[in-house]
Amino acid sequence: MNVPLSTYLAGIKQPLERLVEILAKDFPYVSILSTDSTGMRYSVRKRAVDARQSSWCERGSVIRVFDGRRYLEYSFNELEEDSLNDIEPLAGTIRERFRKSAAVGGKLPFAVPELPLICEQPLSETWQGKVGILPEAVPVEQTIGRLSRLKDRAFELSEHLVEIEVRFEHMRVSKLFVSGKRELEQSYIWAQGYLIPVLRRDETIREMFASCAGLKGLELIDEMEAGLSETMTIGVQLLDAERIEPDEYEVILSPKIAGLLAHESFGHGVEMDMFVKGRAKAAEYLGKAVASPMVGLRDGARAAEQTGSFWFDDEGVLGGDTLVIEEGVFRTGISDLISALRLGISPTGNGKRESFERKAYSRMTNTFFTAGTDSLEDMTASIEYGYLLEEYLSGMEDPKNWGIQGQILYAREIRDGKLTGKLVSPLFMFGYVPEVLGSVSMVSAEVQQFGSGMCGKGHKEYVKNSSGGPYIKTRMRLG
Repeated sequence: MNVPLSTYLAGIKQPLERLVEILAKDFPYVSILSTDSTGMRYSVRKRAVDARQSSWCERGSVIRVFDGRRYLEYSFNELEEDSLNDIEPLAGTIRERFRKSAAVGGKLPFAVPELPLICEQPLSETWQGKVGILPEAVPVEQTIGRLSRLKDRAFELSEHLVEIEVRFEHMRVSKLFVSGKRELEQSYIWAQGYLIPVLRRDETIREMFASCAGLKGLELIDEMEAGLSETMTIGVQLLDAERIEPDEYEVILSPKIAGLLAHESFGHGVEMDMFVKGRAKAAEYLGKAVASPMVGLRDGARAAEQTGSFWFDDEGVLGGDTLVIEEGVFRTGISDLISALRLGISPTGNGKRESFERKAYSRMTNTFFTAGTDSLEDMTASIEYGYLLEEYLSGMEDPKNWGIQGQILYAREIRDGKLTGKLVSPLFMFGYVPEVLGSVSMVSAEVQQFGSGMCGKGHKEYVKNSSGGPYIKTRMRLG
């Protein structure tokens, strides 16, 4: 069914259009992004149940204007009834704020780059996502009941289970973008679920982690139910897991780990606001080979259907599908609108804000390696001694020097072309991006997308995104 549009945004749409008209008398470019995102987060444990508003919720607007040299922004989240009937006082307040900001900008002890005027093509569109079951249409008690039954079922599956968190979260994201030439509206739902069991045998304690996500509603809980048995089985196996001997190994990256590599290597590394700031080594490799000819990588809100998808970004640019790496050659990065103006290129639809109160940066959407032609069976058979890395916990990158590392929950040992059944946990993977991608020798035909995580810009500015890819064979240092 269609995801409903926001009644709040519908109620403020005409006043905001009027606000754009008024400010356009003083500024050659004016745009407004208004957001109304609502959702819930549920958590069920052995002796606790929690249901609360999601931390992703927000409601507010941000105005961007061009003063002839640079772009200024003003955010607000209070629109009184009087303002809706007469927007002139708010326009006056905003105009005065921008005047003071311009005065301060003229006294800065450093030069501020002058930017060109944003040139938009006229467009008026409304987009609505589709889900199976609207989460807000189902009583909270009913949702908690399903999660509680999942928890009870987990305890039936293993005598070693001492605790489990069953978590489910859903968000309805609604956004309105208005400028002199554009009137865009979108509303979609994303959901994510987690199974986090803690198991104990004697003095050994292990925590397992499994997740699922998508542009889905309450039907995502069906996937959580279907994956519970495997999650518990692996959790029990982790009780026998050993530490890995640090060394360089031939490895097969699962689609999840391939996604982590895509995110950390050619995700953050090619966000083009970092090109403007001179903080990305990738800028030196445009048009050059950075990987094996077997490697391709894409990013884009319309490149896949996952939690990183949308129809237009937070600057009113339509979501794209960007071919970042083609046959091992770095073709282009991903950009927000202002960075694109600085670089003299077309924006890729990657301008995203943590909230209406925050700046728009170049950010990843759906980032993934493209398919090859090999099979997982052939990849496994080709390894004399190595590991299949299956599930990750976190990752980190250094865009300036192109180093990456990832924390891996567990990996499966491969000897003489076969999985031995032995697990190692936990472990880390390390590497220098060109070396890791240059060592890719096999890529499977199966591509999967995962969207249960979030992405920070440095240590802050968190946004939703997804990553993924096929199974990939390469060489990496493990420890």
